[in-house]
Amino acid sequence: MKTAPMTQTQFCVRTLASVILLLLTGLLCTEGSHSLSNIQGQSEPDEVGPHFLAQLTNITVPQGRDISFTCVVDNLGQYRVAWIKSDSKAILGIHTHMVSLNPRLSVTHNGHNTWKLHISHVQLNDSGSYMCQVNTDPMKSLSGYLDVVVPPDILYHPDENIDEGVSTEGGSIALQCSATGVPEPMVQWRREGGKDIIIRSESRDKQAFKSVEGERLTLTNVHRSDMGGYLCIASNGVPPSVSKRFDVHVNFPPTIKAVNQLVGAPVEREVILECIVEVYPKPLNGWYRNEGNVKLHNSNKYNISEAMINLYTWHLNLTIRHLTKSDFGAYSCSSVNALGKSETRIRLQELRLPPKSTTTATPHVYTTAKPRRKQQQPSHNKGLNEVVRAKETHFSNQMQQENDVFGSGIGVPQSANGGGAGGIVASGNVNGMINGAEVHTQLPARNGYEKTYKSPGAVPSPSPPWMFPSAGSQLLGTATITTNALVALFCILSMYLVKLI
Repeated sequence: MKTAPMTQTQFCVRTLASVILLLLTGLLCTEGSHSLSNIQGQSEPDEVGPHFLAQLTNITVPQGRDISFTCVVDNLGQYRVAWIKSDSKAILGIHTHMVSLNPRLSVTHNGHNTWKLHISHVQLNDSGSYMCQVNTDPMKSLSGYLDVVVPPDILYHPDENIDEGVSTEGGSIALQCSATGVPEPMVQWRREGGKDIIIRSESRDKQAFKSVEGERLTLTNVHRSDMGGYLCIASNGVPPSVSKRFDVHVNFPPTIKAVNQLVGAPVEREVILECIVEVYPKPLNGWYRNEGNVKLHNSNKYNISEAMINLYTWHLNLTIRHLTKSDFGAYSCSSVNALGKSETRIRLQELRLPPKSTTTATPHVYTTAKPRRKQQQPSHNKGLNEVVRAKETHFSNQMQQENDVFGSGIGVPQSANGGGAGGIVASGNVNGMINGAEVHTQLPARNGYEKTYKSPGAVPSPSPPWMFPSAGSQLLGTATITTNALVALFCILSMYLVKLI
């Protein structure tokens, strides 16, 4: 059976279909081979490569210190460790070899798995990110950050006006203090000595502050009490903090006053006249007499001195020695500066003292009566007392002998109470005294008190007549002694007469 011949169109369609089939067959074969190769590759174990054992630490350090980054890599194999500055992509070193020409940089290796990058005397431009990199494919890396901080510093302005802190009273003063550092420092104003900073408004209302923040401090309507030192203190948390001192001066004319406007002093003495002056700048001070016509100077007569109490207060002294009548009168102290002059007067007058007395009056002293002790014999009567005592003893011995002869005892006049009234004979029983009997002597009452003295066995020494308080008692004692002597003489004569008969 004969087939019909293909037309040209049919031949072209069949040819195109064959080509597409061949292309599809080739693609499938290719994908199948790739899939097989992938399956075979996964069945093989991966090779163990380098890996990091620790992260790089971030470092914050003040400028000028030394630091180091540490990179620990295990299983490094044939690979190498490199150090790179991240922001500039600059290679600093590879393995133990330095690439950077910076002499402050170096690399060390401990021979095992630790590499270090050293930076000495770090500077502000050393801040940034640092990378430890291993040259695998793809590469492996770790990064650490270096933060360099700078302590604060106060800038010096060469065009700074020396008169910037000077104003007349009531004016304004502006102080400027600029500081640098990393991080940016904070500027604070304080007043020297812990005083308050006074901020005044246009309405003259004022507020007191212990500190004021900001690089600029403005003082308005300044007063003399605002004078002194002001401190600009800059700090940013990085030690040390720094400060700068600014001097504030307020100019004003002098005001003067006397400590005492009227002073009194006696002649031939020394006196001091005093004045207090408030003024700035430093004034020219002086002392004058006779309505300011005669200026006084240091001499043997005058001594002029002045002392500074604070920045704007002075203490003026005038010492006048050896005052005379001509020194009394008016004095004036004066102070003058470029803004004005001021003076005040002091009157010195004589202070008359009462005349000195030639005799000194004995002051009357009120005392309370106290019991008196027995008055002691004056030393100049000692010999006289011994003579009286010897006579008394001789007379008593004679009386004892006569009593022994007669046996009955010749008595002598006794006082009613057995004690004497102060005389020799009236002192008690003579026999009792000789035989050692205890004799009580009653003294006259003095100031309301009475005392009794006891004498064991010794013959008491009679008080001499001139020690008694009255002349009558002295005469009585003398008469008693004379009578006793006559009685004794009569007894002796009678005894001899009896023997003769």
